[in-house]
Amino acid sequence: MGFEKFGVVSHTKESKAGDFVTSLEKGKVMAVRCKKCGAKYFPPQVDCPKCVASDTEWFEIKGKGTLVSYSVMNYGPLGFEDKAPYTLAVGEFEEGVKVFAALDRNIKEDDIKIGMPLKVAAVSLPGEKVSFELKAAK
Repeated sequence: MGFEKFGVVSHTKESKAGDFVTSLEKGKVMAVRCKKCGAKYFPPQVDCPKCVASDTEWFEIKGKGTLVSYSVMNYGPLGFEDKAPYTLAVGEFEEGVKVFAALDRNIKEDDIKIGMPLKVAAVSLPGEKVSFELKAAK
């Protein structure tokens, strides 16, 4: 289902949420909403852990976000060894989901502030892989 194209280190080739990767390839970062209970999930979970329903719908995260938390990583685990130092962050978005992702390397550490405006964006990686990251928004 195309999940082997996701991220730096892919651990699975198939997933019920494979459409997530297809959307990233089209430049869209998607989340899901359970049609039964309304719970929203990012990263996407096509079986709702809240009510155990499997009837979900995709929606794009394209609204404004706010930086909630971040941490500078000085050590990189498997697949990220050559990326350190890098910043991991949590952004809360208008659509009602929180996104945990790498912060754009173009944002200087001194410019990172809790509450700063963010957007989430699909990014291309080497080897025809895709992922997403948090970027500064205006």
